[in-house]
Amino acid sequence: MTTASDPGAGSLFAALPADDAPAMGRLHDRLVARSEHEGVLDVAYRTLATPVGTLLLAATDRGLLRVAYDREDHEAVLELLAGTVSPRILHAPGRLDAASRQLEEYFAGRRTAFELPLDLRLSKGFRRAVLAHLPYIAYGRTESYADVAAAAGSPRAVRAVGTACATNPLPVVVPCHRVVRSDGSAGGYVGGPEAKHALLTLETAV
Repeated sequence: MTTASDPGAGSLFAALPADDAPAMGRLHDRLVARSEHEGVLDVAYRTLATPVGTLLLAATDRGLLRVAYDREDHEAVLELLAGTVSPRILHAPGRLDAASRQLEEYFAGRRTAFELPLDLRLSKGFRRAVLAHLPYIAYGRTESYADVAAAAGSPRAVRAVGTACATNPLPVVVPCHRVVRSDGSAGGYVGGPEAKHALLTLETAV
């Protein structure tokens, strides 16, 4: 998905032969640079191949806004961002260079914490409080939903913690995969049980 508010962008692309991929790429790069320069690129996105599938990364000028698994439907995620954040969205990988690099380091076992500015506008209220606590769960460790509820200031809100984790807009980077059931079983995960197992196995192997 590539959207832009520039009325001239469509005509520029339309003037090119459909099979002229290099020229299309150059024009796209010019559009991205122009949008960045004029301050009208509100959401930049790219995809990243990882051991748990292809992740969609999206960022605003505030920071990383969204990380989405394949199973969430990347196109649907972008459509939702267009409706809730801004329709001025472009495939602009450069803004996601730091996030991509740190994720690659994480999956290679060379990074145990992320150092990225985050845009948490997609989470509010108690869900936001839960997300704020998750990075404090140490790499390679887990906490129960009840532990997280208490840490977030509402000990009885165990189900609400589950909902906050299930709707975490920044999985992997904000580590909801480290939250498990009180009996030690994994529980649900936005990326699916295989992804959660893979992340926990990666972290305990280091």
